[in-house]
Amino acid sequence: MTGTEPAPSVIDSSVPHPARRYDYWLGGKDNFAADRESADAIEAKFPGMRAGIRANRAALRRMTEFLAAEAGVRQFLDIGTGLPTADNTHEVAQRSAPQTRVLYVDNDPLVMSHARALLTSSPEGATDYIEADLRDPGAILDAARKRQALDFSEPVALMLIAVLHFVPPGRGQAQDIVRTLVDALPAGSYVAATHFTVDFMPPEEQARYQQLLDAGISDIWPRDRAAFAALFDGLDLVDPGIELISRWRPDAQADTTDPSRISIWGGVARKP
Repeated sequence: MTGTEPAPSVIDSSVPHPARRYDYWLGGKDNFAADRESADAIEAKFPGMRAGIRANRAALRRMTEFLAAEAGVRQFLDIGTGLPTADNTHEVAQRSAPQTRVLYVDNDPLVMSHARALLTSSPEGATDYIEADLRDPGAILDAARKRQALDFSEPVALMLIAVLHFVPPGRGQAQDIVRTLVDALPAGSYVAATHFTVDFMPPEEQARYQQLLDAGISDIWPRDRAAFAALFDGLDLVDPGIELISRWRPDAQADTTDPSRISIWGGVARKP
């Protein structure tokens, strides 16, 4: 840890937060009644939600393994960290390269308090944490530079795992966020992203999910394959390109879960 710690934000347990809802779906205990109620309301209409969340966590592991072991990246900027669980980004990366440095970013003070207590680095590497919001990428970059947690003259893996779908579609906001972050990274850097979609759902489920959005029950905004692929504009996708996350470099035992239960696109791309 370096620099002066910011004053802690207030945790509002009455408002559901994506990281705590995600924790609940993964079977964790760091969530409040509002998070559980929100998660249960979504899952009542989409019983496959937990399968998608767990598949996403497995995809994070495989993407991190690729970036550290095959691509040789030694720095990670992980935005939308979520609450600590098994196979966090630094743990996976440092298994391949103990000297890896990881900067975690989240906008939930509960996540940050747990991260500082639980996400400890290997002796050779480093982990650091900043509380910031994806919707203000400039503030993230400023804080990262101030902390000197990463060397922006060397390649960085930008991890945007299940976080861009909290940015509503329209007005190009998500693309602008990604572009601002990528523009700050040197050539040879990578972007890894996953994103909820309704592309695999039958029409009646797509309509049902739109009702959740219209009612304000869900804050997870889907994008179709084309809109997700557009987030990688100007970058070189690595094999296998844009894929359902369970099919992105799957483990030896393939996941046979119905794609409509997973409903998350994923991809990794390199900055030329």
